[in-house]
Amino acid sequence: MPLAVCATPIGNLEDITLRVLAELRAADVVLAEDTRHTRGLLERHGISARLLSLHEHNEAARIAELVPRLAAGARLALVTDAGMPAISDPGARLVRAALDAGVEVTVLPGPSAVETALVASGLATHRYAFIGFLPRKAGELDALWRELAAWPWPIVAFESPHRVGASLRSLAGFDAERPVAICRELTKRFEEVARGGAEELAARFSAEQPKGEVTLVIGAGTSVVDSSDAHAAVASLLKAGTPRKVAADVVSRLTAVPRNELYRDTL
Repeated sequence: MPLAVCATPIGNLEDITLRVLAELRAADVVLAEDTRHTRGLLERHGISARLLSLHEHNEAARIAELVPRLAAGARLALVTDAGMPAISDPGARLVRAALDAGVEVTVLPGPSAVETALVASGLATHRYAFIGFLPRKAGELDALWRELAAWPWPIVAFESPHRVGASLRSLAGFDAERPVAICRELTKRFEEVARGGAEELAARFSAEQPKGEVTLVIGAGTSVVDSSDAHAAVASLLKAGTPRKVAADVVSRLTAVPRNELYRDTL
């Protein structure tokens, strides 16, 4: 087990699995996003381990050093400050490089801010999308809301506390009643889940900036198109001479109805 990717608590230090604790004890080196942060976790559980930093600014350089050590049989454990490495956190490039070098990689699951927030929001369904951190630029944010306008399932994203109000105002400009949940400080002492419409929560979090880590859950859009309307739109495009593949692709992008379904059902 040369490289073990270990999920760590998203807040409460008790939320760590027995497998991860065992791996951290056995590792020759623990690769940490912030060694000071990880040292606190290790000390809490009585673990003494050699720490080496691996973060977004040095990951590329570290790969040249670490992959040969992995290939030689070193046992390395990879963690980030919270949650699963490589998911909106450092680690993906190291995992890819290790696999390309024929090194065994195993993933030890654990706490997830995405799934914790999704369930706590009350908006969970059988399907959802995780989109990482929201764009910072207004134009990119507007484009994202247009893309997600007809998405009929929940969306989960990360956002900085000082940008939450502005991002919600942007969303409210497209769909004021879009259901939203702002989940902050998950699993910690002051955990809070605020639920409401985009406009309502935009007003609240523009007036009071939330503290701590924030996970945003956005419910299905109110502008979701019925699949029968999508099929009718494809039929109209076909009558106008649009190639079937192009018509299905365009309507799918606008309505979130699967392209294969639109193509197949209009043959």
